[in-house]
Amino acid sequence: MAHTFSFDGFVDEIWHALDGDPAFSPAIKQTSPGALPSAFAVTDLATASIATAGLAIAELAGLLQHKDTHPPQADMPTNIPQVRVDRRLASAWFSSSYRPVGWTPAPTWNAIAGDYQGEDGWIRLHTNAPHHRKAALAVLGIAPCDANRETVAATVANWPINALETAIVEKGGCAAAMRSIREWQTHPQGLALSNDPLIHVTKTTNLPAPKTPGTSQYGLSGSVERPLAGVRVLDLTRVLAGPVATRFLAGFGADILRIDPPEWDEPSALPDVALGKRCARLDLHEDHDRDLFRTLLAKADILVHGYRADALDHLGFGSEARRALNPGLIDVALNAYGWRGPWQFRRGFDSLVQMSSGIADAGMQTYKSDRPRPLPVQALDHATGYILAACAIRGVIERHRNGHVHQYRTSLARVAALLCQHRAKADFKSPSNSSFSELGDADYRQAVEQTGWGKVQRLLPPLEIDGVSIGWTIPAKHLGSSPPQW
Repeated sequence: MAHTFSFDGFVDEIWHALDGDPAFSPAIKQTSPGALPSAFAVTDLATASIATAGLAIAELAGLLQHKDTHPPQADMPTNIPQVRVDRRLASAWFSSSYRPVGWTPAPTWNAIAGDYQGEDGWIRLHTNAPHHRKAALAVLGIAPCDANRETVAATVANWPINALETAIVEKGGCAAAMRSIREWQTHPQGLALSNDPLIHVTKTTNLPAPKTPGTSQYGLSGSVERPLAGVRVLDLTRVLAGPVATRFLAGFGADILRIDPPEWDEPSALPDVALGKRCARLDLHEDHDRDLFRTLLAKADILVHGYRADALDHLGFGSEARRALNPGLIDVALNAYGWRGPWQFRRGFDSLVQMSSGIADAGMQTYKSDRPRPLPVQALDHATGYILAACAIRGVIERHRNGHVHQYRTSLARVAALLCQHRAKADFKSPSNSSFSELGDADYRQAVEQTGWGKVQRLLPPLEIDGVSIGWTIPAKHLGSSPPQW
């Protein structure tokens, strides 16, 4: 049976938000009909976000076809290669990109993370990070040695969910009360988000006029086959959207250097998202490490960061300081709840935004469940990651073409708002009707990758671009396994 998907609507909105040329969109083709079972069009979002990042790569590859033309012409027409996205593989990459060979990955969630019923509704506690777990238990008055799901559930049951959410957040923890879509739309942060564009695009710098007309002082060092070769990306992101973005950039040749603070770890995610990167540690509260970071930042082409909106400012690396260090820096950022409103500085994760924005409640109502029903994958994280990657690539294009340097910003909550506009078609809501077969050996690369945790096989890429090679030369490794240098 043939089905019509709302894929194109997602592509049009994302590509328009990127200031992309609408004439390029027909280059995208999708294969493998079907969809993940959900109340929302999750597979359409997965396919479209990957396709849009691929379209940006195709545009860059089109430019690279003419990079040696003399004299270069700013208005030279760009013929871009075709972009094909496999819906089934795109959906799979939104879950995990690998399968372990002979070892067991770390659990995704801490033992007490999850959904709990409060006095007047449901709340989700995010306790994977030790300091977030400590904050939640302190508010609940539970000693760490006594913490288990039973004791937490018994205590949460006596709390109004909004009061508990506020108390945990004020303590430095992470929690989200479940709201309906309507409740979120009338919430102060939901109202602020309604006026937010999908992507904030700000021109921060006009670089000096180039000596050769038609191209900026920042040339393109890549090739059609590896369009991002020679592009340096400084990665200041953690689970999960930002690392997905930089993994994508690495797949097309970018030099990714990820920086994490001492002691930080995310063992359940890293075998998936550390692929293609060198990972170093710096303590930006220490003078020596701050000096090293300044040197790295000054030589970067792209900065991707996912700290809370004011975190880099407090460290002395706000937007003006970054621009002073590196006028040509393409600045790409995300946060959880948006860049305006009372929650713009709030910590958050995909699962929490699903609770806040009405997604988990809508799933609960759709499936007539007795508890919150989230998306089948962490689609907000992954889709936001590919949108961020597309921003970075379009930034490279704009900087090369005309010397314009841009800052790009988006948020998990704004991507959630986009998804909420696209409900799933009735025949793809049931788990028995996804029409996607189980993954098998043919879906994975035959070569085995030796990661820092053990051997894995990677899924085949969900994306094909004519004449362009996608692949990763660096296996996933532990944080801190590389020195902090280009």
